[in-house]
Amino acid sequence: MAKYFDVHPQNPQQRILDNVVDLIRSGSLVAYPTDSCFALGCQLGNREGLARIRSIRHLDDRHHFTLVCQNFAQLGQFVHVDNNVFRAIKAATPGSYTFILPATNEVPRQLLHPKKKTVGVRIPDHVVTQALLAELGEPLLSSTLLLPEEDEPMTQGWEIKERLDHVVDAVLDSGDCGTEPTTVIDFSGGEAEIVRRGAGDPSRFE
Repeated sequence: MAKYFDVHPQNPQQRILDNVVDLIRSGSLVAYPTDSCFALGCQLGNREGLARIRSIRHLDDRHHFTLVCQNFAQLGQFVHVDNNVFRAIKAATPGSYTFILPATNEVPRQLLHPKKKTVGVRIPDHVVTQALLAELGEPLLSSTLLLPEEDEPMTQGWEIKERLDHVVDAVLDSGDCGTEPTTVIDFSGGEAEIVRRGAGDPSRFE
């Protein structure tokens, strides 16, 4: 049965953040809010958590997982960013964008796209997510909470608790969050390619 945490949207309670971070560090899979709907998240090296996300979402090995980072310095540890791409991403973050970039050696191999050796990264503009990432001190390995055969991501914490009670370990709920997945921009070829149009305005990359 998943633990349910009701967290204040503007002033997240420290004891709740501590509890959720302890769960993540002990191998738990959590559902948490972002600026572009809920996501599933676990610690970066958590192989079982990764397998559980694949199972819940029915994902194959070509799916780009996302490293949700607190800031640009953290993001730069995990992907290679040249000067032009740096400027474009910096101007759009934090925000509802996921960027696909060549991964550094810091990224576990099982997260990489098998052919491209790329990974998704993002810096969310969400108070609770930012507080959680600050407390954790490292990125969250994440994927949008979009169930198989469904067109819309899940956006209500109580519904997530109800439907995924036995497949996630915790649900972090701060009320309303985004209802649309991120806009995905692939920079792995050097130029911006819009892979998915979502919550972030794609026009700046066109």
